[in-house]
Amino acid sequence: MDTEELSDEEAETLRRQLVELIAGLEESLSASAGTAAPVVLDQSSVGRLSRMDAMQQQAMAKATRQKAQVRLTQCKAALSAFDRDEYGFCRKCEEPIGYPRLSAKPEAPFCVTCQRGADA
Repeated sequence: MDTEELSDEEAETLRRQLVELIAGLEESLSASAGTAAPVVLDQSSVGRLSRMDAMQQQAMAKATRQKAQVRLTQCKAALSAFDRDEYGFCRKCEEPIGYPRLSAKPEAPFCVTCQRGADA
């Protein structure tokens, strides 16, 4: 793929995006820590359907937290790639990823072509 390397201004914009994204994800994970707690079996105060609803909400909260944790890990890895002067390059083909893709997903480790191959 014919993509140019990031300019200094683009790289700095993406670095700021990553820092803000990390802060937001950490805050979200901290705020939602209690939502994945086990559902207590107390049918005297909660009916069976209410408990099932609570269990479904718990499962969704766990999945949301897991996705946020994965994205947080990816963002931290991308930020550390800045320190090694490796940010903006595909981990597979080592070609530049390109600003449009990185501005949409600053933690992206692969170019579009390699990502399609990984998803297939």
